[in-house]
Amino acid sequence: MLTAELIAPREFRLAQLDIQDPGPGQIQVRADAVGICGSDLHSYSEGGVGDTPCQFPMVLGHEPAGTVVKTGSGVTGWSPGDRAALEPAIYCYHCESCHTGHHNVCSNIRFLSTPGDPGFFREFVNLPVSNLLPIPGNLSLELTTLFEPLAVALHSMKFAAIQPGETVAVFGAGPIGLLTVAALKVAGAGRIWAVEPVAHRREMARHMGADAALDPCEIDAARQIQADTAGRGVDCAIDCAAKQHTTNQAIRAARHGGRVVITGIHSDAIVPFEVSPMRRKELAIFNVRRSNHESEAALEMLAERSSWFAPLVTHTRPLERIAEAFQIAESYSDGVGKMVVTQRGAAGSR
Repeated sequence: MLTAELIAPREFRLAQLDIQDPGPGQIQVRADAVGICGSDLHSYSEGGVGDTPCQFPMVLGHEPAGTVVKTGSGVTGWSPGDRAALEPAIYCYHCESCHTGHHNVCSNIRFLSTPGDPGFFREFVNLPVSNLLPIPGNLSLELTTLFEPLAVALHSMKFAAIQPGETVAVFGAGPIGLLTVAALKVAGAGRIWAVEPVAHRREMARHMGADAALDPCEIDAARQIQADTAGRGVDCAIDCAAKQHTTNQAIRAARHGGRVVITGIHSDAIVPFEVSPMRRKELAIFNVRRSNHESEAALEMLAERSSWFAPLVTHTRPLERIAEAFQIAESYSDGVGKMVVTQRGAAGSR
């Protein structure tokens, strides 16, 4: 099978590798469409994610949708040709975290696309049957890839705890930030500010429902948000960028007694927080770790509101051109929103 291996920062190698038949309780799927995530870009450009270095060669990709090819013994309810959203996390279901419902922090988690566990930038993958979710209606495979980051955004809403009409600032309008804006609209948020330096992403944020889109290269976004709220600040500030000082900007933008949610992944293992304003405001600080069984809700939302989400998937490239796909995604060039790597050789919308 064709496999794209990251062999060094910013260097892919296309290889033909073997794959075994699916074992008992497993399904072999063709990874037809796989979105490029921000954490993939960390591995690609920085050689690691936070304090976890890459182990080359490795296979990235954890936002997949595909088609059933073969089923292993004991599998029922799935047949070759069925389309599925593919969960990248494999839990042990036995540790304390799993027993208490915190599967996303499973002590023995295998997350496909991390060192030692190949991801989905390859032709075929064998998965446990529990990791396949049926794709509702006529949702395209490319749009289905948004289910994994949308599930993360929905998971972040548990910590944001938005009440109807509350104000929110979202720092970063990449795919996860845009999907967070969408989740906030569905949750009933009032005024939403999006803070994003890339112009076309600010326009996407407005499309998804942001009431204001600020360029942090031109203004102090936190100060502007404080001014817009007559010095009160927002009820919740969500950092989807984790770039340089965005978490501290979120701390400054939040009101007294407000909430700060960190969804993005910082490049550095140690990041300085402005603890004085955080303490004076008695802010609640939350950290998001992927998602925890929000995938079904994400798929339902995508199916019900497909025309709303469709403009986010701006580009596709075939697996053979994965290097080009990553170059475009990393540089935010050509108006890219979400870049999806496909198996069908399509040139994409651009």
